[in-house]
Formats: sequence, structure tokens, C-alpha cells
Amino acid sequence: MNDIELLICLILLFMAVPDWCHRLRRPALLFPFFILFGFLLGPLISNGAGVMLKQAGQYGFLLLLFEVGLEIDLPRFREFQPALRFALGWSLVQYPLVLALASFNQLTVLQGLVSAAALTACSVGMTHSAWQAYQGLPHDRRDFVLLAMVALELLSIAVLAVETPALGKGVNWLIPLKLAGITFTVILIAHFAESLSAIFQLIIEKTTHWRVYWLVLLILAVCAVGERLGLSGAKTAFVLGLCLSRARHDGLNLEEFIAPISRRFLIPLFFVALGTQVSWGLLFSTIGLTAFGTAMVLLGAREILHRRWWKTGGDANTYLLFCPNLTIVALAANLLL
Repeated sequence: MNDIELLICLILLFMAVPDWCHRLRRPALLFPFFILFGFLLGPLISNGAGVMLKQAGQYGFLLLLFEVGLEIDLPRFREFQPALRFALGWSLVQYPLVLALASFNQLTVLQGLVSAAALTACSVGMTHSAWQAYQGLPHDRRDFVLLAMVALELLSIAVLAVETPALGKGVNWLIPLKLAGITFTVILIAHFAESLSAIFQLIIEKTTHWRVYWLVLLILAVCAVGERLGLSGAKTAFVLGLCLSRARHDGLNLEEFIAPISRRFLIPLFFVALGTQVSWGLLFSTIGLTAFGTAMVLLGAREILHRRWWKTGGDANTYLLFCPNLTIVALAANLLL
């Protein structure tokens, strides 16, 4: 398949899949469909096209987390504490199991801790649409589960921020420096949230032809500053979305204005690229079978935890919303390699 044929397939995919999911009344299937298509497409595309998809998809992931952040109204810290305590218990109780599996696969303790932080992370970006459409949650528990998802992702980011430099260079003075940079970035965005919201509102109200480009440009500019200060661009986008008040114009939310670039192109491109990075050969190799077995063990352990101890108030399958963050898992795996 040449690059032009690939582009034709992607355009047809981006046009068809959202309509299929809408007709099926299963909006949560949208991202898995894109991942599955990328997996099937992987062996047919050139290395250059694969690299291009992966790089372009990173900007889709950034915009995805920004939009998810906009959808979440974080309460005051006192109201956030129950979800934070749940997330701490849910993740830490799984650490011994992941460390044991890591030791079985001949990883060091520090490598096992990196694996545990990644595998207990929740992907709010991938699971948010499933949470919106999930029927097994009582109305009074929906916000709690969403906040627990956010807490799980934020905890994993904080833990990996400590472990990443330690894995590469050992425990040294760079670790508190990096944590200070991340903390400073979050505080800085929160401090200027009102001013940034006013700028977004001004762009929406005063610009017309170039509106979508100015909005995306401002998001990217904030993310670039975050990366300079030690927080990844995608996580900066998520924090920016959390901190911004919902800018509206003519009854439309901010994400509706950037949808031509985000929802209709870059975000689907990210999930397709994610699927292309899974090799067919790995599925039936020793590594693939070990990974599948590990996933089944963790899934069974989480079902037991949710049924007996860490109850969410939802039905028996609610714990599936706390799915691993595939992007963080992939980044951690690349770091270990």
C-alpha cells in the first residue's frame, strides 16, 4: 500500500466509523474501531508512513486530553479526597502482584515499580466516552467513578515522574527538580486559568475564518511551555482543560470549535497509529503469550478487588472503566527497553 492509498483509507475510515457507532448507539466503540483498523493496517504500510502516523497522532492525543479535561469539573480538594483515597488503595494493592509478575519476567525492582505505575494507570481519554454511555452506574455514583479515573491517571503521572529519571540515572538531585517543575507548571496554569479562559473566549467571539487555527495554536503554545518546565505536552493539555472554565459561544462548547482538526482528524489518527504499533508476530510469540497471561491475571485480580473490597457503587463490570492507559504503558515499555 502506497502513501496515497493509505490516505484514502484513512479518510474513508474517519467518515464511516463515527456514523456506524452512532447507528449502533455505541459511542464507546469509536476508539477501539480505530485501534483495530490500525492493527490490521500495520503490516501493509511502509516504515515512513508508520512514523508519520505516529508523530501526527501525538498531537491528536494532546487535543484528546485537552477535550477530556474540559469535560471534567474538579471539585474542591475536600470533595476530591474520597476518590483520591479509592485510587490510592486500588493502585497500591495491585503493586505486589505486578512486582511478582515483573520478577517472574526477570525485571529489577525499579523496573517492576515502573511497570506497576504504568499498569495501574487509568486512561481517562480512552474511557471517558464509555463512562458517559455506561448504564451500570447509579446517578449518585457517576461523578465519584469519574473522579477516581482522574485520580488514577494523575497518580501514575506523579509516580512515573519520579521513577523515570531514577531508572535512567539512579536516585539523584534531578528527581526533586523534575517534580518541582511539574508542580510549578500545574500551579502556573491554575493561576492563569481565568486569563487563559478570557483569551479563548475572545478568540471564539472575535475571530471567524481563522478561529480553529488560533484556538489550536494557543493550546499548543501552553503545552510547549509545559514541556519546557518538565510536564509532557499531553499532560499539560489535560491540566489546561481541567483548569479552564467552559468557554461558550452561540451555545457551542470550546471543543466543538476545534472539532474539524481534533475529533475529525488528529484524534482518530492517534488511535489508528496506536494500532499500527502492535506487531502481528508478537501476538503468538512467547512475549505475546506472557503479556496475554499477565493481562488475564490482572483482570481477574481487579474483578475480585472490585467485588469484595474496593467497591464503586456500580454494577459488577464498573471496574473495567479503570482500564490501563495504553499510551503510558507504551511509554513505560519503551523506557524499559
